[in-house]
Amino acid sequence: MLLFIGGIIVVIGAVMVFAGRLNLPLGRLPGDITYRGKNTVFYFPLATSILLSIILSLLFWLFSRRG
Repeated sequence: MLLFIGGIIVVIGAVMVFAGRLNLPLGRLPGDITYRGKNTVFYFPLATSILLSIILSLLFWLFSRRG
């Protein structure tokens, strides 16, 4: 089970990397918080996190209804 969950995390990470290369706005959605100071950068992808949470919730709901 842990290997399966780890594989899902790797796939999600790869999708996020390729989404950036394909100019999909994941990580740059309206609602993502970015603060650039003199020597620091703070980035919190709030809208992206909510979107991914909704998508994963729907996928898990579909898989639970199937089995």
